[in-house]
Amino acid sequence: MPNIAIILASARPGCAGAAVAHWVLTQAEKRTDATFDLIDLAEVDLPQIDEAMPPALGRYTDPHTQQWADIIADFDGYVIVTPEYNHSFPGVLKNALDRVYAEWNNKAVGLVSYGVDGGVRAVEALRLVLSALQLADVSAQVTLNMRTDFGASFIPGEHQGSALTAMLDQLVTWSTALVGVRAGSAASSA
Repeated sequence: MPNIAIILASARPGCAGAAVAHWVLTQAEKRTDATFDLIDLAEVDLPQIDEAMPPALGRYTDPHTQQWADIIADFDGYVIVTPEYNHSFPGVLKNALDRVYAEWNNKAVGLVSYGVDGGVRAVEALRLVLSALQLADVSAQVTLNMRTDFGASFIPGEHQGSALTAMLDQLVTWSTALVGVRAGSAASSA
């Protein structure tokens, strides 16, 4: 059974993403085909990249980088909950993605975005980075609109539940399949 991290990709105090990430976690935990944990990048609090060697070499020297690598390595897939900032995703997410490399490889990722237009431009920008990290992003996604899914509080539209289910279905399927790919890669490199 795959282990999937839900990554809250905003470090802004009081961000709308906290409610979104908890909604995703609550819905995901109803499933019996995977386990889910929440990672809040504000709590991880990684400094800007400070490793001397490129992450692709896997020679992490800073304890916070090694700790982040260990966290990411434990998961088979990820749900990234991201806001859209200036037609892209937040710097705290880019820093977290860029800090390690092999720990992301050959895993699946699903995307939940939010913003004035549902965060779609953040997802467009993010898919390029995910591809470079050898993360397989599933096609189904959840786009939450600040005009319709948020008011005084976060109340997702009725259709958002089925969008989340579709994304999680694809994510669990791909996360399960990629376990074998990683096992094959490890066996061939040994």
